[in-house]
Amino acid sequence: MVQRPIPDNRDMNPLLATLQPYPFERLRQLFLGVQPNPTLRPISLGIGEPKHATPQFIKNAMVKALDTGLAGYPGTAGEIPFRQSCANWVQRRYGVELNPATQVLPVNGTREALFALAQTVIDPTQPGATVLSPNPFYQIYEGAALLGGAQPVYVASVPERNFAVDWDSVPAEVWARTQLIFVCSPGNPTGAVMPLAEWCKLFALSDEYGFVIASDECYSEIYFRDEPPLGGLQAAQSLGRKDFKRLIALTSLSKRSNVPGLRSGFVAGDASLIQQFLLYRTYHGSAMSPVVQAASIAAWDDEAHVVDNRNLYRTKFAQVTPVLAEVMDVKLPDAAFYLWAQVPDAWHGQDDVFARELLQATGVTVLPGSYLARDVNGHNPGQGRIRMALVAETAECLEAAHRIADFCRQGRAHAADRA
Repeated sequence: MVQRPIPDNRDMNPLLATLQPYPFERLRQLFLGVQPNPTLRPISLGIGEPKHATPQFIKNAMVKALDTGLAGYPGTAGEIPFRQSCANWVQRRYGVELNPATQVLPVNGTREALFALAQTVIDPTQPGATVLSPNPFYQIYEGAALLGGAQPVYVASVPERNFAVDWDSVPAEVWARTQLIFVCSPGNPTGAVMPLAEWCKLFALSDEYGFVIASDECYSEIYFRDEPPLGGLQAAQSLGRKDFKRLIALTSLSKRSNVPGLRSGFVAGDASLIQQFLLYRTYHGSAMSPVVQAASIAAWDDEAHVVDNRNLYRTKFAQVTPVLAEVMDVKLPDAAFYLWAQVPDAWHGQDDVFARELLQATGVTVLPGSYLARDVNGHNPGQGRIRMALVAETAECLEAAHRIADFCRQGRAHAADRA
């Protein structure tokens, strides 16, 4: 029997080729060959990964659930006690009443859910299928759109208005082919919070053009105002939209409860969208373990640890921000745990050069702002800025701030050499 050679001409999904490198891969490439100052311990402000301690009672709940929680396959819809816990939290936090059986669904963190929701919503057979996102933005929005067969469109932001998204800049013909928009409030990387007037505008546009709104709210519990940030469901209800038509809010425990490794969150909103999302997830194979659900219930049911966590960030930002404000254009954000700073003039807007030289001189890692945005009409709104994630303990972040401040002062002194 003659064996025929297996042809090696099979292509992979061509949409994979449309993806751009993830920001942290770009950062790794940027730092190749850099030798940080060996006399200083490395400090990373580059990745938004919570570093505060996970509350012990959450870990206890997870360990207790091991006795029974691994004995069977979990249901994709989640257990009723979990969904009820999420609904109860939404009621306490936003004053919004949800049906836990039809308007709440567990997800394995917001990143997974944002991506999967896009695959559920996008109809790639429609000509010019479009997904809108802020610019700068969380890169999952772009990847979800591209792999769903849609064209991402990056909506301009207005630095003078704390990088608020300029929805008025979107032409009617783009709205007409838009199927989904991503919003992020509080925003990554700027920390800006969407006001009710902006929600009102988006709801009116959704009614006119029929697109779905995915509201990424994973930073909602870290804020610096006395009043907590407005949520999408809360905005809808206050505007009389109690059915949450074409609206899905997404949140998780990662930042709120310092459990990024738990990969636990939920989506809530339009019951008809939740039903279709559940269908997709049933085939997607993304059910949440009962062990994770038990730990999550403990976390969602408790607010004391959230208040403590928020106070830690408030103390940290109150100490760090003034140090950096002496040498950079930076201010306290509305919410989230990032500082979105403009690099000093000595670097001529080269945020990547600043990040590379900063690491070499001080051992401090920051993320170039241009890596979190895309060029639109020849302009990248992140150009000349850096994102600093103040996730470590206060003393470490404060040490990093002083190193950055000294580095900036030295840069000013050598501006003539750089020119």
